Amino acid sequence: MEQASKKQGFWKNHWMDVLAILAVIALVILLAVSVYTRFNFAKKWGIFYNYFVTNRGYKDLLTGMKNTALISVLGLLIGIVIGTVIAIIKVIPPYKKVTRYAQKVCNVYVAFFRGTPIVVQLLVGYYILLPLIGLSLPPVTSCMLIFGLNSGAYISEIMRGGINSVDAGQLEAARAVGLSFPVSMLKIVVPQAIKNILPTLGNEFIALIKETAIVGYVGAMDITKAFQDQGSNSYEYMIPYLVMALLYIVIVAVIAGLVKLMERRLAKNERRK
Repeated sequence: MEQASKKQGFWKNHWMDVLAILAVIALVILLAVSVYTRFNFAKKWGIFYNYFVTNRGYKDLLTGMKNTALISVLGLLIGIVIGTVIAIIKVIPPYKKVTRYAQKVCNVYVAFFRGTPIVVQLLVGYYILLPLIGLSLPPVTSCMLIFGLNSGAYISEIMRGGINSVDAGQLEAARAVGLSFPVSMLKIVVPQAIKNILPTLGNEFIALIKETAIVGYVGAMDITKAFQDQGSNSYEYMIPYLVMALLYIVIVAVIAGLVKLMERRLAKNERRK
């Protein structure tokens, strides 16, 4: 009796919600059938499958996924190193001229990389700056370096916020026991700051993965370039681009899930303390 009354109460309170959900499902199915018939989806899928599997187009995708991972991971690591150095320089009290000049240089660096699009930085860096200084690097290596420089500007502000979140007494205690300022920062303050900003670094990693979609401008093979080449060679863009979008969604969703899991574990550790 109680179960029957609960069911009746549920339908009485939520019948409009159930109808709305069913209506949305019906519309999605109707839209899918319409797209399938109007755009000759079966034929397009056959072309995609033939090029992707039979002509081994998946090899380009595997290469693109590997390069996307390398550019994102190494770009993030370079950015962490550069961002940490800039953040430390910015939090040093500007008592000396060298410190003030260094802070001005860091401000110009951050302003440039935060004030220009990443595609402009990639084109200027690959086609102008690297040749000017005599460096002839492969496209993927160049992208790692340029993405690392770009990420360093953003991570510097993230790291500066993390350093400011650490209790000032930590630095004072380290100086009181005889440690120098650089040693105190690198061994006492920075490790605690990194722990505080780990979730934000995860979001920066996600941003880097999405930004790698432009590396095809300098001839590097990534996920986007692999699907663009497939569309150009098969003269069919609809299925490759839909699969590309779905692949990016899956990759970002997995990384976002890992970031949330990391946030929960950090929160649990903080509560235990």
